[in-house]
Amino acid sequence: SLATFGLLLGVWVSVGAVAELVDRIKVGRIPLRQSWNRLKGLPKITWSTTIAHLGVGIFVLGVVTVSAWQTEAVVSLKLGESVELSGYEVRMADIEQLAGPNFVTERVTFDVISPSNKTSQAVSEKRVYTASRQPSTEAAILTYGFSQLYISLGDSDDEGARVVRVWYKPFIILIWLGALFMAGAGILSLSDRRLRIGAPKTARQRMEPAE
Repeated sequence: SLATFGLLLGVWVSVGAVAELVDRIKVGRIPLRQSWNRLKGLPKITWSTTIAHLGVGIFVLGVVTVSAWQTEAVVSLKLGESVELSGYEVRMADIEQLAGPNFVTERVTFDVISPSNKTSQAVSEKRVYTASRQPSTEAAILTYGFSQLYISLGDSDDEGARVVRVWYKPFIILIWLGALFMAGAGILSLSDRRLRIGAPKTARQRMEPAE
């Protein structure tokens, strides 16, 4: 499948980047101390290339995993009710009506029980700004390792139930991590003095003395 191909591609790029670095310092072919000295002596452009390729591989792994295995649930919940998604139980624990400096908000607290039975709290809000009467939703985000769980509020009905939308995005942090690796590689390559191109200097014309 495409997901399997994408995972293999991400692993191949990541492992290939590290394998090329290991080959450059001749690990296993020369004494370890010499390999360490070669590692310390590698130019910045080599490091930036390795980090960039590693970032691309990590980025691909994150994109493929999220695209193939993310899950979503849209349900109507009342206080005390819950929904299960990808092994996580999301229970509506509390509802508050609050007023801010220029808005009113409905703040809902959720108890989230992970597959390892660890309970965390997440707070999502639905705001309405008093001047423009424009609604705004503040989603709750919980991070579990490299994965994240999102909880967003929708409209409420006459019976007091609120529409709740829950997403689980596995390994989504890898997308941001890969992007950071690639950005860091670019900054590192720009810091290599050997790659800087100086502006040409205008040659001074030799002035001959007038006779």
